[in-house]
Amino acid sequence: MPPKERKIAFMGFRSVGKSSLIIQFVEKQFVDSYDPTIENTFTTQVRVNGQDYLLHSVDTAGQDEYSVIPQNYFININGYVLVYSVNSQKSFEVVKHVYDKIIDMKGRMTVPIVLVGNKKDLRFERVISEEEGRRLAESWKVPFLEASAKEHPSVKDVFETAINTMTLKENGDSNEKSGCVLS
Repeated sequence: MPPKERKIAFMGFRSVGKSSLIIQFVEKQFVDSYDPTIENTFTTQVRVNGQDYLLHSVDTAGQDEYSVIPQNYFININGYVLVYSVNSQKSFEVVKHVYDKIIDMKGRMTVPIVLVGNKKDLRFERVISEEEGRRLAESWKVPFLEASAKEHPSVKDVFETAINTMTLKENGDSNEKSGCVLS
């Protein structure tokens, strides 16, 4: 069976680790240096639940509460991973703004979204509790995970959750009954 092609956009405030998450998943390495992303797409093949996927991960330029999100972030995108950093209140606010923009463009029922609190390894710099992230995800009825781009297993969970969420939506699940939250 040929791989299913899927495109995921990673969105959130600048320097929350969108690029680091994608590079950790695709290349299995942690990139520490921060170089503001213009926009980049990484393609990799992955197998989830026995199905092969050709996954295009769109690493977007960081958004803020005033950014106009380019139209191409809404066309041919199968799912979204909204990323904030657990050590940045600003990034948590921005992710809410980005979510609202996506819902305005796409509609709540049709959009597979996963909320990710990144940099969970920065225990002493944390300003957003795991509970706050979980509550936000529950209010949106989307899966929530915390991750660290330094830890491949937590990053792999992010991608698998995104693929599973897209599959549920494609199979007609409005996510109302499966508002499960993964931790």
